[in-house]
This record gives sequence, C-alpha cells and structure tokens, in this order.
Amino acid sequence: MGAVRGGAVLAAFFGLTVPLMPVQAALLRSGSKGARTFPHWYHRQVCRLLGIRINIEGEVVRDRPVLLIANHTTWLDIPVLSAVAPVSFVAKKEVGSWPFVASLARLQRTVFVDRQRRTAVGNTTGEIIARLAQGDTIVLFPEGTSSDGNRVLPFMTSLFAAAKPSAGEPNAAPDAVVQTLSAVYTRRHGLPLGRADRPSVAWYGDMEMRSHAWELLKAGPLDVDVRIGPPVPLASFQDRKELARHSEEQVREQVVRTLRSRPTDEPLEIVPPEKAAVSVRTRVSSDPGQKWT
Repeated sequence: MGAVRGGAVLAAFFGLTVPLMPVQAALLRSGSKGARTFPHWYHRQVCRLLGIRINIEGEVVRDRPVLLIANHTTWLDIPVLSAVAPVSFVAKKEVGSWPFVASLARLQRTVFVDRQRRTAVGNTTGEIIARLAQGDTIVLFPEGTSSDGNRVLPFMTSLFAAAKPSAGEPNAAPDAVVQTLSAVYTRRHGLPLGRADRPSVAWYGDMEMRSHAWELLKAGPLDVDVRIGPPVPLASFQDRKELARHSEEQVREQVVRTLRSRPTDEPLEIVPPEKAAVSVRTRVSSDPGQKWT
C-alpha cells in the first residue's frame, strides 16, 4: 500500500506543479505582486497532497520586510515554510544546478550564495538587502546543513554576513525585522514521533534525495509544529554575531519546547551548545551533507 500511496502522491504532485510553472514564470516576467504570493498558495496545495498538517503558533508579519531565521531538518522544510507565509529562500549555489529543483527554486525567487568566494558573498549581500527593501520575506537556514530533527546545530555566523552588513555599510531596509521560526516534525499517521523515529523524516548526512523522498511519500501523513517568534528590528543588532547569537538561542529554545511539549510561557532550562554533547561529526562537512543552504 505504501508504494501505491507514494505513486499516487507523486503523480498528483507533477500534475499540479508542471502546469503551474509557466504561470509563475509569467508572473515573474510581468513584475506582478502575485509572483510573491502564488508560491505560497501553491505550497499549501503541495502540503495537502503530501499529507502534511502544519500547526502554527505565532505569525510572520506581513506589513514589513522580514529576515526569517529557521532551523533546517529536511527538504520538506521548503514547502512547509512556504505554506506558512509568502517567502523566498537563501540557498547554496549548488542548488541552482539540481535538475528540476533548480527550476522550482528560481521560480520562487531564491537567492543563491556561493560560500566559497568572498566577493560573491558581497554581491549576495546587495541582493538580499535589495529584496528586503522591496518588502520581501527572506528565509535563512544558518545551521549550514540539515540536522537529524532532534537538535539544533550551532549557527554559522558567516552565513549572516549576507543579511547583516558590517557597521558603516548601507542598509537599504531600515524597517526590516528579524523573526525566528522553529519547525519540528512531531507525528506520523497521528502517532507521536520519538527520538529514534524523527531521523527517518530528516534528510541529512549523505542521504540521497530521490530515495529519501520516495520513502517519505510512501510512509504516510505527517504533522509539523511551527513556532514563530516576535519581530525584532534588524537594525537593533550591532553586527552579524549578535544577530546569530540571538537567533540561535530563540530557535533552539523553541525546538526544545516543542520536543518536550512545553508551552511558550513555561520556564525552561536550555543546555548551552558548548556544554551539550553534540559531536562535530553530526555536522557532516562533505558536500553531500551540505543540503539546501
């Protein structure tokens, strides 16, 4: 039955997606505001097809540009976050060469980062600032790779350089705000996912995307709990290190609260990452482990 379900979902996905790709392309060419909102509607339909139920606490502000800082667990994060709000993503340059995925990423106005070239980071900074100045919501995954779903990896402060210019550099979006978002996959078929089960949803390490996607399509519906933090002015952070520290603390706290089923207003002790037993081996440094960003 799993293969039947997977085949049906996959056929429905392509039946929905392929005819709509020219529609989004036309919206982009025309400069229509619908180019921002159409992917939001589309990914809500994709999540329904995949059987993903999103439980949201908080909301992404809509009247100001937003830098949305999120943890990263799996390729499912892309449709989930895009179903939460109209967003664009910051992704590593290599995503732009992945068959079919690259086309979808460009249609969603993804910002590609070449992390191997310092001059390219400067160009990306200008693009992100310009997009924020246009009122966009830009998603950044600062862990630098995806995790097993049971933890938040230390944030890489270098990835914030393209979003938070150094002191003295121009900021074209003075009204931009920062919000944090935590996403935790909590149930499959309505049954709780435990610590041992959650990595089966995650896409990390040297996992191959097509086989992982096929197994998830066969496995059945999922619940994901999303918590969104309050907006904080981007200009209130002195530098990228302060921004990274604030964002990591907030995202880690909300992930832990979700994993422990704790409400937002309940006191919670968080073990600092430098004291936690997180091996650097979980941050697979080879290229296959560097997932979406």
